Amino acid sequence: MFKRILIANRGEIACRIIKTARKMGISTVAVYSDADRDALHVEMADAAVRIGPSAAAESYLQIEKIVAACKQTGAEAVHPGYGFLSEREAFPRALEKAGIVFIGPNPGAIAAMGDKIESKKAAAKAKVSTVPGHLGVIEDEKHAVKIADEIGYPVMIKASAGGGGKGMRIAYSEAEVAEGFARSKSEAKSSFGDDRMFIEKFIVDPRHIEIQVLGDKHGNVIYLGERECSIQRRNQKVIEEAPSPLLDEATRRKMGEQAVALAKAVGYDSAGTVEFVAGQDRSFYFLEMNTRLQVEHPVTELVTGLDLVEQMIRVAAGEKLELKQSDVKLTGWAVESRVYAEDPTRNFLPSTGRLTTYRPPKESQHNDITVRNDTGVYEGGEISIWYDPMIAKLVTHAATREASIDAQAQALDAFAIEGIRHNIPFLAALMAHPRWRAGKLSTGFIAEEFKDGFHNPAPEGESARMLAAVAAAIDYALGERKRRISGQMAGRLVTRERNRVVWLDDKEIRLKVSAADGEVVISFESGDAGEPHVLGSTWKPGQPVWSGSINGKDVAVQVRSVPNGFLLSWRGTFAKAQVYTAQEAEYARLMPLKVAGDTSKKLLCPMPGLVKSIAIAEGQEVKAGETLAVVEAMKMENVLRAERDGTVKKLHAKPGDSLAVDAVILEFA
Repeated sequence: MFKRILIANRGEIACRIIKTARKMGISTVAVYSDADRDALHVEMADAAVRIGPSAAAESYLQIEKIVAACKQTGAEAVHPGYGFLSEREAFPRALEKAGIVFIGPNPGAIAAMGDKIESKKAAAKAKVSTVPGHLGVIEDEKHAVKIADEIGYPVMIKASAGGGGKGMRIAYSEAEVAEGFARSKSEAKSSFGDDRMFIEKFIVDPRHIEIQVLGDKHGNVIYLGERECSIQRRNQKVIEEAPSPLLDEATRRKMGEQAVALAKAVGYDSAGTVEFVAGQDRSFYFLEMNTRLQVEHPVTELVTGLDLVEQMIRVAAGEKLELKQSDVKLTGWAVESRVYAEDPTRNFLPSTGRLTTYRPPKESQHNDITVRNDTGVYEGGEISIWYDPMIAKLVTHAATREASIDAQAQALDAFAIEGIRHNIPFLAALMAHPRWRAGKLSTGFIAEEFKDGFHNPAPEGESARMLAAVAAAIDYALGERKRRISGQMAGRLVTRERNRVVWLDDKEIRLKVSAADGEVVISFESGDAGEPHVLGSTWKPGQPVWSGSINGKDVAVQVRSVPNGFLLSWRGTFAKAQVYTAQEAEYARLMPLKVAGDTSKKLLCPMPGLVKSIAIAEGQEVKAGETLAVVEAMKMENVLRAERDGTVKKLHAKPGDSLAVDAVILEFA
């Protein structure tokens, strides 16, 4: 077994690999760019080596710098994680030449399956069903349009070396093919250093199901069940689960055996994933093979009880698989949510900045429920513009799908992040969505269910009463704390008024507050309010999550103080809560409302990012829908278009400028 390994990656996956290596008694070496000098993976590793500037192309994608770091630290093997160099055939070849072991598949398998074009050719040769498409490299935009016309719309434009949703576009017309091809090609070049593209037919209403395979260097290959990854946005997975609610045992076995046959055909000898696009009738087609560890591997680990990183390390060291196919048992259900630094209310645009609060739910195994959080950040750390916006992967496991979803919803409610925008409210709302809970999924789920984007749903009915009760309980706790301040003047005791008025945004809820046996009892005045709400909690002022029970049920509510109130969030609902006495409420109604300034004649930068290009000039007339600028953030290029006809009065930015969110790019006359 290796004594020291180097992790050629960053973020949560580097931290994840370090944990397993530590468990196995293996010393670890981290590599880092200038942007990651203070990153968590650098802190966790036994040693760390700087490999270059912040841009991945000048650091994490530099093979010779990784090899040099291995020689400098005496690392015997390298785990590539996912992304970056993990599927570059040249990387293991360079390591092999330097006498260093690659913890992953052999270069031949990467060449055959890691490249999306070559993998489809290999699958076709092995008589595996594939999606109709053009398997050759596409020369330019005209060539792309010609191929798309021949295949028939819609089509999927993909980077051959792609992954993580980068370099991918769905196109429904010639114009979308031309623009999508240019954007995807540019993203592929900056993300993977390889801008080869291909096009295939996009299957309507598909599901994305993948099979985890595991092979050794002695010819043994097994499959470890499937993962459903149909909840996607912009071709990037958001929620994954194992097993799939679609598959029956016969289909699972058929897909698994096909994946194993394909892996054996190319001599696959590590952990890898064979991805399929599946129809609602359980028909399936080979999509691609990822010759690396997948982001969503934790759900497979929780239902199989296996540590895939450990298996990869043991296989790389030459050990035989101890498991046979008959030993693989799937137990319970696991759900994973990807927590991203992005604003779901602004079309999921990336968000950067410092994590002023980062308090994930406690990892635990209790009452047959497991909560796991794979992360690479810490409170006080910075989310930069240079890399993927993932903050964490929150995973829950329980005996049934329903129980695992409920556990995930509770864990999301208890996950406190401040300082940047994040997608936890969106993930929490998804957990409550009837279609998701019913397992009626497709890769178009988010686009279909959130046609107008995501807007934090306002609390209604019981959820409004529950948040009002929490707001009143918080107000009560704050009031009691004030009454215990030392040094107060003697005199008549302050009598607390029981009647309260809670404003939840534009809703007004009247209630009574009392305390008994350490609990707060809230009684509502409206006739349909039902029984009183009894709240028990050890919450203290300043804590970002109110955790406790309401009528015996465990509840966690996000709490953030704002002037004259709190921002409360629960299960995707979001509201500003203000608690008044009846007299205070009368005065508050007389206060003037603050009106936001008019920005209708300005194009504002929707996220912190780098201006890639400006498509117009001062004095130019533009039409609605016309491209104005392209802003890059976290390896994704975002096209900003004119919302209506107009004339450009003044440009405030130029290509190469680094802009903050809401910075003015241009003004219209």
